[in-house]
Amino acid sequence: MGLTPLVISLSAAGDATASRIAGAIGAELFAGSRAAVKEAIADTFKVGRPVIGVCAAGILIRLLATHLGDKHAEPPVIAVSPDGAHVVPLLGGHHGANRMAEAIAAALNGVAAVTTASDKVLGIALDEPPAGWVLAPGQDIKPLAARLLTGERIKLEGHAPWLAPLCDETGTVMVTVSEAGKGDGLVYVPQTLVVGVGCERGTEAGEIIALVEDTLAEEGLSHLALAAIATIDVKADEAGLIAAAEHFGVPLRLFTAEELAEERDRLPNPSPVVEAEVGTPGVSEAAALKAGALVVEKHKSKRATCAIGKAGAPVDPSALGRAPGHVAVVGIGPGDAAMRTPEVTGALRAAEDWVGYGLYLDLVSDLKRDQTEHRFDLGAEEIRVRHALELAATGKRVALVCSGDAGIYAMAALVFELLEATGERELSEPAKRVAVTVMPGISALQAAAARAGALIGHDFCAISLSDLLTPREDIQKRIRAAASGDFVTALYNPRSKRRTDLIEETCDVFLQHRAKDTPVILASSLGRPEEHVRIVPLGELDVTEIDMLTVVLIGSSQSRCFTRGDGKTVAFTPRGYARKAEKG
Repeated sequence: MGLTPLVISLSAAGDATASRIAGAIGAELFAGSRAAVKEAIADTFKVGRPVIGVCAAGILIRLLATHLGDKHAEPPVIAVSPDGAHVVPLLGGHHGANRMAEAIAAALNGVAAVTTASDKVLGIALDEPPAGWVLAPGQDIKPLAARLLTGERIKLEGHAPWLAPLCDETGTVMVTVSEAGKGDGLVYVPQTLVVGVGCERGTEAGEIIALVEDTLAEEGLSHLALAAIATIDVKADEAGLIAAAEHFGVPLRLFTAEELAEERDRLPNPSPVVEAEVGTPGVSEAAALKAGALVVEKHKSKRATCAIGKAGAPVDPSALGRAPGHVAVVGIGPGDAAMRTPEVTGALRAAEDWVGYGLYLDLVSDLKRDQTEHRFDLGAEEIRVRHALELAATGKRVALVCSGDAGIYAMAALVFELLEATGERELSEPAKRVAVTVMPGISALQAAAARAGALIGHDFCAISLSDLLTPREDIQKRIRAAASGDFVTALYNPRSKRRTDLIEETCDVFLQHRAKDTPVILASSLGRPEEHVRIVPLGELDVTEIDMLTVVLIGSSQSRCFTRGDGKTVAFTPRGYARKAEKG
């Protein structure tokens, strides 16, 4: 798919348009200061990411002028008018900019001002073929495009229906479409091949890659013709196969043993041993046959086999078996969109399904497009995590949505607990093999401390006062340890309607180790319209002001607070720089 585009608005008038673009094409929305715009645009361009500026075209041109050099390597750069009416691809027209401009214009009901000659006159960008065909390396499009612009026609060898409007049997411009990646004139490679791979558990990626490369070379086939690597579903988490698919830049697709066994009558080399072990008489050849015809029978290395199947037209990998499942366990921060990380935003946009507590899904509703939501009540944690993993096992990209940080009193630990579980809690075999990525977010304790100053500037800890999952005796032991250890202490789930005494007991314990004027931060509904943050002395803390939507931060003996000239009181914990300066 390529690198994620960056959308930048250079005026308040363009902010809404930039947000619409980001949502429409899955781009990252720049959230830095106006002063950082120049640096962000340059850095994005230099690493090859597309740049979309909601601003005058001249601004982008001036900002990037000193960075222009190789037109063949430069990423798309697009200017969009603040009202979204005009979308102008400035650079990289044949490297995705024209296509991206058309998509943006469609989303904004605007007009894409595409100016490249081959697009406007021929209606086809020769160096940007449609999905399923790739241009062989080392091709020089310009002379051939110039001949076509003067009225010459294409003589086509191979199958490329998208070129049909420019073709003629008496054409003089030679174009070859071949899985070998070689031929007369301009050469396109159709992605019609599927490599079926079978391997022993733990086979190194290098062995699989070498086997596939040697097989392709022996048969005179280009690796560019690969549409996918296919295998049996019990190999969904096989690191060597995953790495091999990444090496060739193609997806890994999976089939059940039953699906592969459907090909038993077409297998030239069935194996009773393989069937006894995995339930199908062949893996590599059967998986390759899912493309259509078997063009290369099984080749072997020490621990792996591969075979090659060919379809009559470019293969759509999404229609071939299923993908390995993936669960992104995302921490969305306190709730404010501005406090989400770009990584989390990207994962939410990329996911097909969102799983989570209903309130958390509401907090990310601004990113929702066609994702399917799976809503659960508060307290159904194991049910929702199990649902996310089993859903991913069907080949879905799932986002398991958590508030704050996914690893702090959230679902990440439960994900791994269930992946390890046996017995009655054990997951299905496919669910155990899904890929899992944990993406951190801004935790409530970080947000609360930042809103009120810098209370966690030195050693700190966090304790949940909920005794639903943790024995009360353990909570009390940790409270005493935190208080006596002089940690700044964040208290999660401090007080519920049923459990009102633990917070009172906690305050009493801390008062045995802290002065009454120790600053305490009470932060409620962080990142939401009803957010309320205040600082109170420990000795005056009224626990009835605290509920389950409040995070409480109790300072250490070194923490202090003061009121600034604007009337705002801030709390902080010195790290010890004053003592360092005295010694220096």
